[in-house]
Amino acid sequence: MKEIKVIPCLDIREGRVVKGVKFVDIRDARDPVEAAEAYCREGADELVFLDIYASVENRKTRLDWVRKVVEKVTIPFAVGGGIGSLDDMKALIDSGVDKVSINTAAVTNPDLIKQAAREFGKERIVVAVDGLKNPAGSGRPRLEVVIKSGNEPTGLDIVDWARKIEKLGAGEILLTSKDADGTKEGYDIEMTRAVAEAVSLPVTASGGAGTLEHLYQAVVDGKASAVLAASIFHFREISIGEAKEYLKSKGIPVRPLPK
Repeated sequence: MKEIKVIPCLDIREGRVVKGVKFVDIRDARDPVEAAEAYCREGADELVFLDIYASVENRKTRLDWVRKVVEKVTIPFAVGGGIGSLDDMKALIDSGVDKVSINTAAVTNPDLIKQAAREFGKERIVVAVDGLKNPAGSGRPRLEVVIKSGNEPTGLDIVDWARKIEKLGAGEILLTSKDADGTKEGYDIEMTRAVAEAVSLPVTASGGAGTLEHLYQAVVDGKASAVLAASIFHFREISIGEAKEYLKSKGIPVRPLPK
């Protein structure tokens, strides 16, 4: 098994880190620059920054918010939200961002994945996938892709979409369960495993982390290559160090903490 990454996520609204439950009930968490500096010191492997209302508000990612974090971050830094073109991606990469994450734009224009991978290299292209579970007999896919911050169903089966993402040349998948998001009741293991087993790309599990055991389950049962969390880190319920030490104690390889 390769080293498992532990990744904090900065959901940004109006220049502040926020956190909600199931993509709603948003509350303030902390300052993004302060958070970024802290997570770098603590030994996070990467940092994900999501301008969560950019697509809903039909605007681009706020570059001024991104640049403030870029100035302080010392680990790989991925940004998503409102990215709809190669020009948007170039602006972010030119600002110092290591990876760009596309979600709604990837669904509405799948060829953008191929173009972006060709232009910037697949290692810079993350496709974020938000999914929810539908009940049997609903006439919709059991695991369905949703877009626009989870507000719009697509009719796409999440496994079919993951396979297409890989075929189009993306470097990795960031998978979030809308049903589990912010609940702290655990990742959606069924969804995570279904996607991870369907592709050879690294899959980051997101949505629902509440305990150290949840992180372990995402890796062992969900087959995730990385675990992303927000609430437990932002509200200091679990530290990056505690997460890594726990995974290491369970036999999961992780990158060493800074001295």
